[in-house]
Amino acid sequence: MKVQLHATPEAFTELAPEWNRLLDPARSDTLFLTLDWQRVWWKHLGRGDLMIFSLREDDGTLRGIAPLFLEEDNGERLLRLVGSHEVVDYLDMLIAPGHEDAVCHALLDHLLAWSPAPWDCIDLQNIPEYSPTRAAIHRIVASRLLPLTVTERRQEVCPIITLPGDYEHYLEELDKKQRHELRRKRRKAEGVGVEWYRTGPEHPIEAESADFLRLMELSTDAKAQFLTMPGHLDFLREMATVQAEAGHLEILFLLVEGQKVASLFQFAYGDRILLYNSGIDVSQYSSLSTGIVLLTYGIEDAIQRGYRYYDFLRGDEIYKFRMGAQETHIYNLSLRR
Repeated sequence: MKVQLHATPEAFTELAPEWNRLLDPARSDTLFLTLDWQRVWWKHLGRGDLMIFSLREDDGTLRGIAPLFLEEDNGERLLRLVGSHEVVDYLDMLIAPGHEDAVCHALLDHLLAWSPAPWDCIDLQNIPEYSPTRAAIHRIVASRLLPLTVTERRQEVCPIITLPGDYEHYLEELDKKQRHELRRKRRKAEGVGVEWYRTGPEHPIEAESADFLRLMELSTDAKAQFLTMPGHLDFLREMATVQAEAGHLEILFLLVEGQKVASLFQFAYGDRILLYNSGIDVSQYSSLSTGIVLLTYGIEDAIQRGYRYYDFLRGDEIYKFRMGAQETHIYNLSLRR
């Protein structure tokens, strides 16, 4: 298998016609691996040296893409996946189904052959538990075909709700106390005339995303600080535009007396809704539990539109499990000579 290094951002353009074709809906397809996401992340948050590897058969057929970059961290030279790891939830290599072992073996063999080696560790973060790449790497290392050791640690929890066919069925699956609380909060909010809506093609995304970012900033000091970090605000603004144009971005707003007081920033992708972030004006209407009420509308809306999963992404906040989510995990794989 031929391995080619693409060391400039032009790689995203060069590989564009083939990139998304490698995403396998049954196993490794996620929004965070799409060309648009990876390209925008590198533009605003990329660091170190870009090292995207394409792997092809002798006839030129593309079998894999390893979107990596090289950076120094605490004196170690690390090869990491583009997207690592602050604003991305799932990462992986892109590999055609059935070619995982061949692609991983060829890539690792190529990286080991560099002399002198520019890297100390291949540090793969945010790898889903079901990743075929994760399984292939363990098989290759266990076979002792390459002089590598792999250390794996469970990195974070990603709670996910498996959605039933209707909202009442969803409520019935919850703990009795939680079911009662959600119904009570909805009745209280609806008693004062709350409204909500989900953005679509008819909404100007620049204005809607600006309203979301305002609410996000008002939510917590940590979120406000996050938005001041270099590249974060520009990244979110461009990603909102790009994903809205692709038909993936949806922003939900809860309104009280016509005023936006809570918001959800989510993506509709494949068979699931990905809840990426939220914003709440905590100074107003706190007695209405505006964030939870909007979340119930969002879950009900996802069910009505036929989505199979409501994915809370990274984080083990207790409210996610009270809403019926179950644990899944992402892993960190460190490969050393």
